[in-house]
Amino acid sequence: MLLIQEGDFGSTLYIVRAGRLRAYAADPKGKEITLGLYGPGEYVGEMSLDGGPRSANVETLETTTCAVITRETLLSYIAQEPDFALEMMARLIRRARLATESTRSLALIDVYGRFKRLLEQLSEPAAADGSRILRERITHQQVANHLACSREMVSRLMKDLEVGGYVGKRDGRIVLFKDLPARW
Repeated sequence: MLLIQEGDFGSTLYIVRAGRLRAYAADPKGKEITLGLYGPGEYVGEMSLDGGPRSANVETLETTTCAVITRETLLSYIAQEPDFALEMMARLIRRARLATESTRSLALIDVYGRFKRLLEQLSEPAAADGSRILRERITHQQVANHLACSREMVSRLMKDLEVGGYVGKRDGRIVLFKDLPARW
């Protein structure tokens, strides 16, 4: 379900209480890039609190419950609890740093490098046998949306890494059997 539509005007912040959200941008042809995934305790919609348009689309990935906070309520709360403003600024700074890193990756790191980093970020710590499994199931299209590349490119990379014995599937999730090579 679409919660926020890019370009719309709004003055509400959504705090995820349960479930998961995905923020993304899309072009008119339907090509998408995932900007972030958000779970309980995280929030979306803060970019429109300045009165400008929404900067991205946000959809639910599963049944999700959110607290909806108006700009007025947020400003009143900040006046009562100024430490919250500092924490909110820290989160916004972290998001700005992530956006800078994403831009750097898209401009300076090849698709394989971005693919390798994403799989490593999404995987659990190593098991006794050294393998690492992704925390959740993810399709080739979802990976492509994260990397700003085609699904076909992801499928080719996965196939090459499977043939090389680096990755496989277990219970529908990607497993990293050994450290992925620095270059492909």
